[in-house]
Amino acid sequence: MQGDLLSIGEPLHQTTFVVIDLETTGASARSGAGITEIGAVKTRGGEVIGEFQTLVDPGMPIPPMIVALTGITDAMVTTAPRIEAVLPSLIEFMGDAVLVAHNAPFDIGFLKAAFREHGYRWPGNQVVDTVLLARRATTKEEAPNKKLATLARVFSSPVTPTHRALDDARATAHVLHGMLERLARFGITHREDLDALRASVPENVRKKATLADAVPAAPGVYVFRGPRGEWLYVGTSRNLRARVKSYFTKAEQRRSMRDMVSLAVAVDTFVVPTALEAAVLEVRLIDRHRPRYNRRSARPERTPWLRLTDERYPRASLTRSADAIAETAIGPMRGGLEATLAVEVLQIALGLRTCTTRLPATPRSGARACILKDLGTCSAPCVLGEASGYDEVASRAAQAMLRDPSEVVSIVEEDIAELSERLEYERAARLRDGLSALVAGSMRAQRLRSLRGCRIIAARRSQGAWDVVSVVDGALTGSARVERGVWEAARALREGWDEAPADPLVEERELVLDWLEDPHTRLLVVEGDWAHPMLGAGRHRRWVDAQRGDHAQVTHILRDAVVA
Repeated sequence: MQGDLLSIGEPLHQTTFVVIDLETTGASARSGAGITEIGAVKTRGGEVIGEFQTLVDPGMPIPPMIVALTGITDAMVTTAPRIEAVLPSLIEFMGDAVLVAHNAPFDIGFLKAAFREHGYRWPGNQVVDTVLLARRATTKEEAPNKKLATLARVFSSPVTPTHRALDDARATAHVLHGMLERLARFGITHREDLDALRASVPENVRKKATLADAVPAAPGVYVFRGPRGEWLYVGTSRNLRARVKSYFTKAEQRRSMRDMVSLAVAVDTFVVPTALEAAVLEVRLIDRHRPRYNRRSARPERTPWLRLTDERYPRASLTRSADAIAETAIGPMRGGLEATLAVEVLQIALGLRTCTTRLPATPRSGARACILKDLGTCSAPCVLGEASGYDEVASRAAQAMLRDPSEVVSIVEEDIAELSERLEYERAARLRDGLSALVAGSMRAQRLRSLRGCRIIAARRSQGAWDVVSVVDGALTGSARVERGVWEAARALREGWDEAPADPLVEERELVLDWLEDPHTRLLVVEGDWAHPMLGAGRHRRWVDAQRGDHAQVTHILRDAVVA
């Protein structure tokens, strides 16, 4: 019986919902508004099984208009906790429930901003917007608008919305169950059906829905195949059946995916024990088969790295060699422009030569230097050879790239400040972007190389069981999911260490590192030294993150600087 239930999805009467409502100081987290109150109601089978409510100190005055609307005053929140103190309890209350909100982009948007600001990963719960449900479940005659107060009246809610978080969450919960009762007549009976309410489905897509019938409700990787057996698209999911089914519903709005589904004639699946193994398998399969509709991961060989050339007087050069990670290169960079800017920074800050000629150890008779020698920006090894002192320049460049970029950071920050004082903002921004690219590339390479020579077995608690994984030289060699017997699983996985892939992809290494570095992961076995340089590029992570923040915000700052 349990297998039958899994195969068709989770019935809505068994689904746990957490209905959330927020009160805030303004209309958008992006504009700097803060949360003043959180109310949440947990329900299952139409019954309330828990409630959550707290005022929140937003760290700013509450505008008079908001006070008039909600009744929440500055005095009421002065002793309330800040949002960072509330989040752990809220996360626990939410669990893996379906999150529900009236005008969900507003409430969920504020929560995601708070999670991001305070270092929490958004858990990825399914989200249901009761405004969208109302458009399917009510007529214009009974509900001329989709305001919560209107819907509460339509569904005879015992709680009247008051612009206070818990009252509004209670009213929303009642409205939710009223609408689900109506929608059940139209086949909306399972959790997976909720995403099918968002838009219309073309007939040619709807007819393909039977492709999902044999897909198991298990974690793993799915593959859409075309009429000649060709691989069209590879994806991963914790619930393969629910994910594949969503491609044939209103939830899938991407035109490329609609085109892909119209070509597909079969769906293959690979069931694996853990989400990490599914993600790694997805990366490997995309690299091996190059599916037509996969954009991400499809062309890793096009990604540039930055290295010093192997010659007597090295220069900075871009490489796309698959062996770059094993050499003295940094990256991979995010693109050719970013890599070029990083090269410019090394040339400007340290005097690394810009010419591409391969120079002999001893200058040729009659060799002439370019204008950069006269400008004092190049030591001219082309005419001075060893006497130029270029060996020191190359050594400092290698230090900045492979170990500690602090010297370059200090030099370039001074240059940026001088350019800004002269109102040369475009040149300053170019230097800033180049320095950010250089440090980020060095930091990324050091992180990727940190697992070389390491054999690791680690475990993490997830939804009532343990995910146990085995890693060798950054490659995943196996995983298991057990409710108990973690050490037995670890010993079994250890036997696969000798079968590790010789050269794992960068994306696989980063997936593994993300999993291992999660604070909830426990290291069981570590052979080798998994470490980053103490004085490495990671020291400048916050600076890099700040430079790589929201582009609109950076543009706004630059515009203000010009106006000033």
